[in-house]
Amino acid sequence: MVTWMVFTRCLVLNLSDVDAFGLTLPLTTLMVSADISMESQTPAPEANQASTTGAMRWTVHVEVRLKPRASSRFDTIRNLVHSYVTSFERLVLPSTLSGWEDIPELLSSVERISVCEAQCPTASLKMEEMVIQAHVYQPSDGDAFEEFSNSSGSRGEDDDTMAASICELPNRSYEGLWDSLIYAGDIKMKLLDYIHATLVLSDANVDFNLVSWNRVVLLHGPPGTGKTSLCRALGQKLAIRLSHRYSHARLLEINSHSLFSKWFSESGKLVQRLFNNITELVEEEDGFVVVLIDEVESLTAARAGAMAGTEPSDGLRVVNALLTQLDKLKTRKNVLIMATSNLVKAIDTAFVDRADIIQYVDLPSREAIYEILRTCLCEMILKGIVASVTIPTLKQVQMYELVSKVNGRSDVADGQERSRSIGLRLLALAFQCRKQGMSGRALRRLPVLALARYIGLGNVGLAPGPSSSSTQPTAGRSSPSVSVEIWLDGMEKAVDEQAKEAEHLT
Repeated sequence: MVTWMVFTRCLVLNLSDVDAFGLTLPLTTLMVSADISMESQTPAPEANQASTTGAMRWTVHVEVRLKPRASSRFDTIRNLVHSYVTSFERLVLPSTLSGWEDIPELLSSVERISVCEAQCPTASLKMEEMVIQAHVYQPSDGDAFEEFSNSSGSRGEDDDTMAASICELPNRSYEGLWDSLIYAGDIKMKLLDYIHATLVLSDANVDFNLVSWNRVVLLHGPPGTGKTSLCRALGQKLAIRLSHRYSHARLLEINSHSLFSKWFSESGKLVQRLFNNITELVEEEDGFVVVLIDEVESLTAARAGAMAGTEPSDGLRVVNALLTQLDKLKTRKNVLIMATSNLVKAIDTAFVDRADIIQYVDLPSREAIYEILRTCLCEMILKGIVASVTIPTLKQVQMYELVSKVNGRSDVADGQERSRSIGLRLLALAFQCRKQGMSGRALRRLPVLALARYIGLGNVGLAPGPSSSSTQPTAGRSSPSVSVEIWLDGMEKAVDEQAKEAEHLT
């Protein structure tokens, strides 16, 4: 049986169904959708003039997260945020806005207002170049999970292993996950564009016999590259972005190993029973469901092995049952199936063929590693563990590197010399990590290893973190925090030690 939950309240401001994911559209299209989504807002005269000249404007998403106990009306927050955001002449993409705390109504209800990344080629846009789409949401508690059992409750069955867990979205435990995932390519926006494409075709009632898609995404690659985290983050992002279409959203994670029964021929029935529960969720058309099948090779092992006698024949029934259930779900507009795998070659070709997107998630590049390590250090600076210092952005350190190669010397002011030195040193560390093929999971535990083995717990004191930016020093603060140079020493030693340990594994 499915236990229904109380779902998160979400509302979207001025959100066009056609341009829900930040794609560039002609202004005339945006004007029509604006009339549909927000009748109280009329086009400005200059916008009408721009539409006649064929000018294009970029869709910019503004996400407004409410406090857990906030009770303000969403339309009230929406109007206040819209008025506040449009008061800016230019917005940096992405960025976290400040200053809204001066508005009492926002101060009492809002936790954070952030401007999301966009597909425009510049790092900032003028207000007249943007179409603002504000999403107001109130995430649920992080422990709001339910579970499905694979037990049928008959024949005295004692196997009650949990077949899947379900949580409501947006979820507080997934806040910040999307921004923490750093890849060399534009993987995240590619996945959002795919969802946008399926919605456009579904809304147009395209004949499914002529143009078909299966709503299945397969992410594969080495372990530790963030495939499962990306699926959860995408579900969180969709719950926020699609709140104008669906009143609530759920993420259902399937425990693949629990769907194999000790009773012969029962495994296929367990798969069917689980997907019957999923179908019940999907039948509620005002809810969006993201199904995550982690380590999908466990369920979709190549049937050739079963035919050859090298795999249990019960595994063949599991694959057949799963493929049948996927075919039943593909006509539903409000479901997305996401699967991850470290062993894509072991997956049955019929499942791979059903995937609309087969995305390889590689180990992070040098540039991605730099950003990962930089965010680690910035977080520890924010929490007062590392002494406050400015760590250059990737673009800044690339410029420092280029100048050093061309001139063989530093052309920066003395006040920037330390920041430049830190950035170049961190970039060199990123190169060593890339050379060793370290995953994102291994990179984010480097500060832990550095603290435990080389810095010493007794040398680190906690001090109040800076109240402004995590990359800006706080003047006049007396802090027992350790300097970033000592942390870099420890991280470099941790990387060298891991390289030696890796030699023993080969």
